[in-house]
Amino acid sequence: MPPDHAPARRVTTRRVRTRQRLLDAALEVFAEEGFGRSTVEQVCERAGFTRGAFYSNFTSLDELFLAMWERRSARMLDDLRAALDGMPEAAPEEALRAALTAIPVDEAWYRVTAEFTAHALRNPSLRRVMVAREQAIQDTVLPIVIRALGRAGRRVPDEAALGQALVAVHDGTSTQVLMEPGNATALHRREALFRHVLDSYSAPVGGTGDEPGEVEEEAR
Repeated sequence: MPPDHAPARRVTTRRVRTRQRLLDAALEVFAEEGFGRSTVEQVCERAGFTRGAFYSNFTSLDELFLAMWERRSARMLDDLRAALDGMPEAAPEEALRAALTAIPVDEAWYRVTAEFTAHALRNPSLRRVMVAREQAIQDTVLPIVIRALGRAGRRVPDEAALGQALVAVHDGTSTQVLMEPGNATALHRREALFRHVLDSYSAPVGGTGDEPGEVEEEAR
């Protein structure tokens, strides 16, 4: 590459590092202060930058949080894919534990996302952005989970229902686990609920494939 391109490459690298430091600092500030009470100045001070550095990368704290969420989601999906893709065919229990390890319950992140969700509920346009991003994550996670179930000899009749059920269990049990840190029973129940959802929303390959919750008619 000609020498006149080198400065542009260095600027790009510096910009990426600046964004990363701002994102890391923002997570700490949001977790400590609360999203609604955090300011651009606090994030900049924690990262060691000026307001100019912030606004050359983000237009608002909302945009910064969405970038933080996107980065964290990408890492989680990479970890989940690595955990499940290498699992042997007949190891559903091990696959579930590996998946839960890849999606840890993080108190700081939970506090931040809970507060931002409440913030988004008051902002229709931001709510639509969050719904779209949540759906994009589900669209990426589900094929990974479905492949793992397929290796265990199970198929998923209703993929959307499985995705919603998994999100509901994750969100609900995360709260329970965080409220009782170190409680092994809460962790075991979390795992059992995930196992129940996976069993309920999938069926053995070659089975009848009834929808979850569907009650079979008694033979007349």
